[in-house]
Amino acid sequence: MTLKPITLRQAAAFIEENHRHCGAPRGWKFGIALHDDRDELVGVVIVGRPVARLLADGLTAEIVRCCVREGVENGCSRLYGAARRAALAMGYRRIVTYTLASEPGASLRAAGFAEAARVKAESWDRANRRREAGDCLPKIRWEIAA
Repeated sequence: MTLKPITLRQAAAFIEENHRHCGAPRGWKFGIALHDDRDELVGVVIVGRPVARLLADGLTAEIVRCCVREGVENGCSRLYGAARRAALAMGYRRIVTYTLASEPGASLRAAGFAEAARVKAESWDRANRRREAGDCLPKIRWEIAA
C-alpha cells in the first residue's frame, strides 16, 4: 500500500461513499490517501483544527475523519500514523481524534494513541449558537503528543 496526497474534494467524495456513520467534514488542514497495489484509492484521513474550542491552541491538530474500505487490513493504523507524522513535521505538538465509545480503538492504539477522555453525549446546539442535531453518542478522545 502507498500513501499519497489527496484533495479535499476527492477525500470528501470517498468519505461520503464509504464512511459508516459520518459525512465529510467541511474543512481541513490536510489529507492523506491510501492506495492499494493496483493504485486504487482504499482509504483517506483528514486532519483539521480541533472542533472543541478549548483544544484549539494553535499547536493541536485533530484527525476529523479516517475512512478505509472494508477488508483493507491495517489501513486505519497506517493512515493514523501518517497523519501523526505529517502533523508533527508541520509543528503541531499534539494530535487528537475521537471514536464512538462503542468502537474498540485498536487502530489508534496500534498507531501510538492513548485514550485521554470519555466524552458524554451532548448536542452542539445552544440557545445562543444554533446547530443541527448531529450524532449525540458517547465518544472517546484519543491523543498522542510529540
